[in-house]
Amino acid sequence: MSFDYEKFYTQSPHGLGKPTDVFVDFFAKYERKNVSVLDVGCGQGRDALFIARLGHRVTAMDLSPTGIAQLAEDALAENLEIETVVADVCDFVPTKSYDVILIDRTLHMLEKEDQIEVLRRLLLYTVDGGLVLIADEKSNMPHLKQVIAESDKNWTGVLDTGGYFFVKEVV
Repeated sequence: MSFDYEKFYTQSPHGLGKPTDVFVDFFAKYERKNVSVLDVGCGQGRDALFIARLGHRVTAMDLSPTGIAQLAEDALAENLEIETVVADVCDFVPTKSYDVILIDRTLHMLEKEDQIEVLRRLLLYTVDGGLVLIADEKSNMPHLKQVIAESDKNWTGVLDTGGYFFVKEVV
């Protein structure tokens, strides 16, 4: 990864701003309550904090110890229970399955082969009927969609526009 997120987070607490609008809209319409959500590449936690405020159980994972520390501090200040994990997404293996896996502009930081491997691995960790929400570069969508199509699970599209691709497992 060429961008120095550690330096950015140190110099700019809350530097990534508010939660991503598409995820805000999704969760505003999402009828299930108290689901488990994995936020992959959470950074400083803009999406994780928002989702936890809605009452969902969030696990937030990122490579940056500074981003994770800032997220944990914000969660503590708001009395939100968010499990935090410092890990490289290429090595990260979830310890449980999730109702929703959110990947907000993380995969594009990886080489294509790593994007494919990471997504393949994460797809294994959705509960039956789970969702995978991806925001990424439009140019990556064809091979990310191919990974989903080749998965052993049966996925159906929920949202497919620009750099957003949301799928739900059909059970």
